[in-house]
Amino acid sequence: MEDIKVFNRWGVEGITVQDPGLKRYINLEPRIIPKTGSRYAGSRFHKSKVFIVERLINKVMIPGHKGKKHFISSGNSTGKAQTACSIVEETLSIIEKRIKQNPIAVFVKALENAAPREEIITIEYGGARYPKAIECAPQRRVDVALRYMVQGAFAKSFNSKKGAVNALADEIIGAYQLSNSSNAIKKKLDAERQADASR
Repeated sequence: MEDIKVFNRWGVEGITVQDPGLKRYINLEPRIIPKTGSRYAGSRFHKSKVFIVERLINKVMIPGHKGKKHFISSGNSTGKAQTACSIVEETLSIIEKRIKQNPIAVFVKALENAAPREEIITIEYGGARYPKAIECAPQRRVDVALRYMVQGAFAKSFNSKKGAVNALADEIIGAYQLSNSSNAIKKKLDAERQADASR
């Protein structure tokens, strides 16, 4: 498997997931073309068997919605796999040029940094609603981090001169460097601050 490279350009040997909670949920088994066509969609945790770059491509195609409303994101989220693949490949090459490191390793570290540990749910007790802090499930941590990254990138590229590729590269680099310019890091810190306040 070590001679297989992502997009035939980047290897994954030596890349490890440091966060013990996410180890089983970030799959680093490389694919030349990361598009399996949902081959695993039968088991309960099938997403965990999908290569992590492919999960990013899937999120770029359909970035989810904000606040239960389908939010204007960008003309790039058309659901076309080829468009999403080329966006992710160009993003990885920009990251490599800027940071001079393996972009897959940078992306995995950014994902670990952006994955929220806690979030808030609302419980109703005696007619009143109270926020309650709960731990975030590991599968959801990866999903939420990917969604925030892609939504942040599309929001920055929408109606501006910056393209989706550059915006996504900025988002991943910002999360890698734990910078507040990253939408995913900002959202994670907000959620954890609110969870702390509602213990």
